[in-house]
Amino acid sequence: MDRPRLLPPARPTGMTAGLTRRSVLGLGAAAASSLLLPGCSRGRAAEPAPAEAATFATGNANGVYNVFGAALSGLVSEVTGVDLKAVTSNGSVDNLDHISRGQADLAFCTSDTALAAYEGTGPFSSGRRRFSALARVYDNYVHVVVPMASKAKRLEDLNPDKDDPKRRKMTVSVGPRNSGTQIVADLILDAAGVDVKLVNMSLDDSVKALVPPANATRGAIDAFIWSGGIPTKPIANLQLSVGFRLLDIGAVAEQIALKEFGGFVVSSIPPSQYGLASSVPTLAVPNYLIARSNLSDSWAWWTVNTLFRRQNDLIKDHPEAGALDPRSAIATMPVPLHQAAERWYRQNHI
Repeated sequence: MDRPRLLPPARPTGMTAGLTRRSVLGLGAAAASSLLLPGCSRGRAAEPAPAEAATFATGNANGVYNVFGAALSGLVSEVTGVDLKAVTSNGSVDNLDHISRGQADLAFCTSDTALAAYEGTGPFSSGRRRFSALARVYDNYVHVVVPMASKAKRLEDLNPDKDDPKRRKMTVSVGPRNSGTQIVADLILDAAGVDVKLVNMSLDDSVKALVPPANATRGAIDAFIWSGGIPTKPIANLQLSVGFRLLDIGAVAEQIALKEFGGFVVSSIPPSQYGLASSVPTLAVPNYLIARSNLSDSWAWWTVNTLFRRQNDLIKDHPEAGALDPRSAIATMPVPLHQAAERWYRQNHI
């Protein structure tokens, strides 16, 4: 899968130069190709199997969190012989709430949401959350989706039409309530000064609402914003109906990446992912695989082990698994690695 080169944002003032998870662990980078072999079973390691079943909070139905998480849960269950149940959720904020309440054992979240939760800011201003990380996995890409018939070519075109006497605001779905998508969508729209009517919808509902009903010229919404891996299948399927475009948000992405700290990077979505005419500049944000702080060592170790040793099997379910790299997986600061995850990386010379 072709993947764009990511441009890292400037470091915030006061960050120690050269400080990385690898330097914290005190280990040099090592060749990791030998780790990426499928077929590892419980019998090939001394690590005991988990003592009881666990729950993995993924994301919206049919989104990459959900597809990737369900695939990983199935493989971990197969390897350990103990059930790891994948459940749908509203995304990052919802997942962190489930983790902090002990209602989920594992979850996905974006790095910016993880930072806010760990520091007790934004949607977590009521108090800091405590959790651990197992790995940095793949990057989310912000999609600003409009139907092919839309007049909008740029993000600013979502503002009310100056020639419209009624000055109707466009309706834009910004993902489910309590989701990482809503957080990044609000950030983008505020930075761009775009004035729209916001609604909260799941990914599937957003896709359906974009499609005009019979004998209508527009759908229930004019656009939707989604933050997810590429390709996101429900979005790709829109090309089979109304067709769609992705709006270029490169300028505001650069603005956010330079001013905000949370792992944001300026990137682009390759045309091959959705049959587009050209690549589309956008904002990307890393994803973390997180766990409740007191997750058993067995669950943490076997999840990380399966993530990398069964990578080829995960790729069959979603190509984003091809982005997994144990050398970058340790970069989850400021969220600490679970002690068993750290032990796995040490054992494998990462």
